[in-house]
Amino acid sequence: MKKSFLAVGLLSQMALFADEAPKLDTGNTAWIIMATALVMLMTPAGLALFYGGLTRSKNLLNTMAMSFAGYCIASIVWILWAYSLSFGTDINGVIGSLENILLSGIKVDDIWSVGGIPTLLFVAFQMTFAAITVALASGAVIDRLKFSTWMIFTVLWVTIVYVPVAHWVWGGGFLAKDGALDFAGGTVVHINAGVAGLVMAIMLGRRADFAKALFPSSVAFTVLGAVLLWFGWFGFNAGSELGADGIAANAFLVTNIAAAIAAMSWVLTEYVMFKKFTLVGFASGAVAGLVAITPAAGFVNVTGALIIGVVAGFIGLFGVHTLKKKFKYDDSLDVFGIHGLAGIWGAIATGIFADPSINSLGTGLLYGNGSQVVIQLKAVVVTIIYSAIMTAIVFKVSSMLSGDARVSEVEENIGLDESAHGEKAFNLR
Repeated sequence: MKKSFLAVGLLSQMALFADEAPKLDTGNTAWIIMATALVMLMTPAGLALFYGGLTRSKNLLNTMAMSFAGYCIASIVWILWAYSLSFGTDINGVIGSLENILLSGIKVDDIWSVGGIPTLLFVAFQMTFAAITVALASGAVIDRLKFSTWMIFTVLWVTIVYVPVAHWVWGGGFLAKDGALDFAGGTVVHINAGVAGLVMAIMLGRRADFAKALFPSSVAFTVLGAVLLWFGWFGFNAGSELGADGIAANAFLVTNIAAAIAAMSWVLTEYVMFKKFTLVGFASGAVAGLVAITPAAGFVNVTGALIIGVVAGFIGLFGVHTLKKKFKYDDSLDVFGIHGLAGIWGAIATGIFADPSINSLGTGLLYGNGSQVVIQLKAVVVTIIYSAIMTAIVFKVSSMLSGDARVSEVEENIGLDESAHGEKAFNLR
């Protein structure tokens, strides 16, 4: 029987071979179906509420619409060509082939090489990752981005920015061959989205009333959104094992630990600074912890998760309250401050705390493999540079195709709910 190459997508496992075709594992399949549904919930519900609550009421619906549209458009692009380019046969470590364009060549009974799950289920699971990544970036430019520009940007960004990075790390590309560890998306999702958000925010310019404080329209929405994100993140991280086993259980546990401790480190530091325990701080800290543990979830033990979470809370707060104010960039909902910075920390921390007793595929600095930190740093730097340069190009092209990326000052003052969608979040009559 012909040997089949087993690319272990999310764990970057390389050079595994099998003499027999993989067989369907119904237990793993049931779990990954559930995990896929959990990750789907994160974008048009969890992220939409989290971001929507943080913005002003006159832009609440527009903010939610950007997450909703991001999910829809990315889902379509993924099926048409993005999946094939991400996970098709590797071409020189850079990109996948177009052999599975429109999912051609994939049969309903084909089994993915890892976990014994249907290949179509793996396609769906990965689709949800692409969708939430582009939607995360939208938070940096709310209040002032033309909706038509956003829709064009989503198509181009998923294709030109997300897809190559996903292939490099998860699809058998050069970072996977280097041994970069990214269990569920530190580089592919969070650094990528955080850098993209920062680039867009700088290129688009500040809001007309940037000097005024942006008060959340609904802290309740934000907290509910954070809880839904936290809930969905169990599918995001534990599902990335592609199986119902001990590594998935560990990923589930450390995900919760990191989120909880990061929320506490954020609000306790916030209290020292401002003498207030804010619910926005709890929600933001939890998300920072979830971001930081994402690349490490399948590799670190509970002690590593606690340290990663504590530092993530500090880093997220620093990004939001210090870094943004110092450089005066208008990252409206702190995409770079939380996702970018916490993602960078999480990717590097994976190289420090990866415990081979948890997962033999990852050995970090504390367990005798200092070179893993160097490999992680390379992956971080490559992702930052590529995402920054290509996002700038994609955003410029999107702006040209839509006429102008920025809404008029009149539309900005009225609010994009009314000017772009003809709707209001609250009709209090």
